[in-house]
Amino acid sequence: MEAVPSHILRMHTIETPHAPHPAGHYAQAVVNGGLVFVAGQLPIDPSDPQRPPGGVEEQTERALRNVEAILAAAGSGLERLLSVTVYVADIALWQRVNAVYGRVLGAHRPARAVVPVPQLHHGYLVEVQAVAAVRD
Repeated sequence: MEAVPSHILRMHTIETPHAPHPAGHYAQAVVNGGLVFVAGQLPIDPSDPQRPPGGVEEQTERALRNVEAILAAAGSGLERLLSVTVYVADIALWQRVNAVYGRVLGAHRPARAVVPVPQLHHGYLVEVQAVAAVRD
């Protein structure tokens, strides 16, 4: 069995300007034990945080792109996703969210939970949280 590089085993936080800056007491992600744990990502465009969010398709894509940027900063990627939790403000939107999710992730199918919630912060429709493997 190969030894895991020490930089993968040490717990450290991730911060990238390519995803929204945390608005509270949390990190964009934490890496430990070869895994990256991505905090819930709202569909905020980091280059224009005041921009209105658009429809559910645009929000889903933006939230997933924020996850992707954080994963890249952590030495991972969408293809390394192990588990995804999608919070959706109205379960009636699920088919539209799922279509964008499938297009962005392609053939990769990580484990996933869909959690309908009564509302999300700032009136957003989608939030995405994820766990992925870090590249060796």
